[in-house]
Order: sequence, then C-alpha cells, then structure tokens
Amino acid sequence: MKHLRSTLTLAVATALAMAAGAQAQGLRPATTSNGSPAGTPSRGITDIMKAPQSFVVPPAQTPRAPAAPAVQRSAEYIVALVNSEPITNSDVQARVERIIEQNPNEAGKMPRAQLNSMVLERLISERAQLHLAKEQGIKVDDAAVDQAEQIVARQNQLSVEELRRRVAADGISQADFRRDLRNQLTLTRLREREVDPKVKVSDLEVDQFLRDQRSAPNAALPFDINLAQILVAVPEGATEAQAAPFEQKAQAIAKRVRAGEDFAKLARELSDAPDKIAGGAIGLRSADRYPQLFREAVETTAVNGIAGPVRSPAGFHVLKVLARSQPGAADATVTQTQVRHILLRTDAKMSTEQAMAKLADFKLRIKNGTADFAGLARDNSQDGSAKDGGELGWSRSGQFVPEFEEAMNRLSPGEVSDPVVSRFGVHLIQVEGRRDTRLNPAEQRDAARTALREKKLDEAFDIWAQEVRARAYVEFREPPQS
Repeated sequence: MKHLRSTLTLAVATALAMAAGAQAQGLRPATTSNGSPAGTPSRGITDIMKAPQSFVVPPAQTPRAPAAPAVQRSAEYIVALVNSEPITNSDVQARVERIIEQNPNEAGKMPRAQLNSMVLERLISERAQLHLAKEQGIKVDDAAVDQAEQIVARQNQLSVEELRRRVAADGISQADFRRDLRNQLTLTRLREREVDPKVKVSDLEVDQFLRDQRSAPNAALPFDINLAQILVAVPEGATEAQAAPFEQKAQAIAKRVRAGEDFAKLARELSDAPDKIAGGAIGLRSADRYPQLFREAVETTAVNGIAGPVRSPAGFHVLKVLARSQPGAADATVTQTQVRHILLRTDAKMSTEQAMAKLADFKLRIKNGTADFAGLARDNSQDGSAKDGGELGWSRSGQFVPEFEEAMNRLSPGEVSDPVVSRFGVHLIQVEGRRDTRLNPAEQRDAARTALREKKLDEAFDIWAQEVRARAYVEFREPPQS
C-alpha cells in the first residue's frame, strides 16, 4: 500500500528502516524491521515515538493554519542541549503536531505536557544518535536524498514538484525537508552498522519457532498476506455526492471480478494505483504492514476471494487475497522475483553522480541492443554476483534493502531500472520474471529465521538507543510548552 493518500506519510525514513544487516551479496537484509510504507494505519503513541521521524504531507485543498501572532512567536527558546546542540521549543511542537495529525484519537487523550515530554526524549535520542553517526563519519550524499524524495513522491502518487508544493504549504522549507530526510537516512545507516550485525538467531531458536507454529493456534502466530488491489481514485476534498460516481465505478469493477473476470487484467486497465503494472499485486508482507482498513476488510476473506470496495481518503479499493501464510509454514506460498543487477560502489575515485551517469549509459546501450546486461555485469559489477552475470536468483519480499526492492517491484519482467542508490553504491536492476511458489524446507527455515530476527532487532535497537542516550551529555533548560 505504498501509494495510499490516507495519511500521505513521508515514509522514506520508515521504509529505509526496514533494512537490516546485509549478507554476502551486499544487498540482502536478514530481515525487515518495523518500518511501514505510506498509508500504514495509525499506531500507538509509544510505537510512534520509537519509529523514525515521519511527516504528513497535507492534501492540496487543506490550507495551512494562519501563522501564530508575533507575541507567541517570541516565546521561542531552548528546551535542552544534547552534546552542546540545542533543541528548541518549536522543534518539539512541530513534532508533536505531526504525531497528533497521524494519530489524533490516541494523541488527543494524552495531556499535552506528557506528549511534549515524550517527544523531547525522542528528539534527545535522535540527536545523540546523529552525533554518534557524525563521529563515525557516516554521510548521506545528495543523490541518496534526491532518490528518497522521489520515492516519497511515487508512494503518494505525486510528482516531485507537487510534493514540494505540499510540503511548502505546510510551512516546511525545502532545506528543512531535505535535512530531515538526510537525518533519517543517516540514522538508518547508523543502526545498520551498530545494531544489526550483533543480532543472531540460532538453529535451536528456529527449530522451536517451527515447532510452535505446528502446535499453536493460527491466531497466536504472525502471518503474511499478499493482496492485490484496484484503486478508483477520488479527488481530494470531494463531497459525498462528487464521490458517488467513483463508488459506483468501483462497485461495478468488484461485480466483474466476482463474476470471474481476470483481476490482474482489470487492474492493469482500470486501477489508478502505481502497482497496476503488476496486476495490482502489492507483495507478500506481514499483516501489520498493511493499513488497518485493508486488514479488517480481508480478515475473513479466503485466498482468491474478493473484498470491497472499501473507502479510504485515496478512493475506493477492490481487494483480492492472493496468498495468506505464516513465516516458515510448510504450505506457505509467496511471490518471487527473478532479478539481476550491476553494482558500482562509490568512493573517493567514483562519486555517486559518476556512478549514476555510467549506469545510465549502460541502460541506454542495453536498450539500443549494443550491449548485453549479463556481459556488462561480468565486466563492471563490483558485487559477488558479477561472475554470474549479476544474477541474484529468485527472491521474495523483504530479502533486499528497501531502496533496491522498491525499484525492483516497479519493474515488469524484462524492464531495466534507472540507476538506484543504496548504502552499498549504485545499482542497475533488471527483473527477469515473477512467479507464485511454495517454499521448500530450506526457504521455510529462512523465513522463520527472518521473523525471529525481526523481533530481536527491535529489542536490540531499544537497548542500544538507551545506551547511546545515556552516554550523551544532556542539559535541560525550560520545559517545552504549546
């Protein structure tokens, strides 16, 4: 559900937080963390505090509230110093307002002073981590920030220009917007370096997980679902009367698929969602990474069943359950993608911009038929897969870092991506095929290990973040006030 405008969450930071430690190929994270794509349902306040910072992009017709009177603006002051870096009252209040926008029901029940205090602690923790990242020389270049901005725009079905207009309308300057993106990318890379390599899952733990899965009730275990959707988009700000024709169109589509018409074909022809290229398929992922609206709609829907239309601020969604499985289950069915890539690593000798230009030239040569992808990979790729023509084999959702996977999922078989920036360098990606298949025993164990490691990663991160916070020099000044 990366495109949903139901929250228009600026989800790059969260999406990038999904990546965990890389394996030998330099691409595959061992798990996904608790990051969610744009459109993820509201979470508890505690969860929001622990997640990377996110932003809400306002709808086009929603004007920003009038500026506060000068007498209120004069109340700006420093509330805390973290390693000599100030956190201001406006820093706290801006974050508080974002949390309230994302979770109005729960945030509205909490006293503002308590919310201010929780947000201040979160900002202190972030600043302490950013200070550590600076000490370790972790840097995020402009090309990575550019790509993050493009991903946000795509996820919210906006052009980059429109995204910038929405952000500016909310009173956030382009410089601040990009700085916050860069900070979140930096925090993600710091976590990958400091936390992820230390988290291990033993064979005994995997064995116990599989035994529990066989013996426990299904409801007691985590499960994955793969949904496909057809979105009939409704203009933002539309009245119920204006939305009625769109609802009728969605109902007509639902009737057609229930009557036996091919869902994927109708999605490619009629859906307003970016995933229509893949027949509306969103991809197998843990249920809690889907919006609550979708989870509730398909809760009792069987595999290959149809649900909806259901309404979100984006429009009306007709949903199909493509697969439902538990990690490591013997009958788990997943969608796999056969993919290959060319990786150019960036360093003092090759900048990100130079690598992107070189790979863009490779793509043009492949398109013109003057070069072969496999040959270019063997001769140029700086990944272990080079000797195999860049082949990474058949993969399932969550095996690659988010930047790579986001680009891969937008490709149809045979297509070649534009250059993709990740923390490992710059990639050129080609999708060779897709299939739905059952996991073999080794893959079942791998899926179980991934589920276990995801839980342990979150626990390890909490402990590490507390340790970083404890080591930082923090001086409290005046308490934050609304």
